[in-house]
Amino acid sequence: MAGNAHFPKCAKLLKPAEFKQVFNAAKRAGDRHLTIFYHANERNQPRLGLAISKKVSKLAVERNRIKRLARETFRLKRHELQFADFVVLAKPGAVKVENKELIASFNKLWNKLQHRQDDTKPANTHA
Repeated sequence: MAGNAHFPKCAKLLKPAEFKQVFNAAKRAGDRHLTIFYHANERNQPRLGLAISKKVSKLAVERNRIKRLARETFRLKRHELQFADFVVLAKPGAVKVENKELIASFNKLWNKLQHRQDDTKPANTHA
């Protein structure tokens, strides 16, 4: 694992205006469980926001599990992602899916977004 794979506060979207900017950008990637909206930022690092609503599940424990997996997979891929703000949304069926399948879904989407170059800065890699 990467030694710098931490998740500091500066890597999180915290303000409603930051979320709104990403949603207004309307760029997204998704699958049958998740949708990730993204928008280039000027902060020289990728940032994550989570918007897992009660429409996904009324039970906080189920929503929190999805958020935990989102944060963990983002934390591990963060150093490979573009300088962009990402907002994760889950679809209602996501709560019925095992962790292993959700992690695979997140990783597939992070990999897809890692290689997207439309309207975003180049990836943060040292290759």
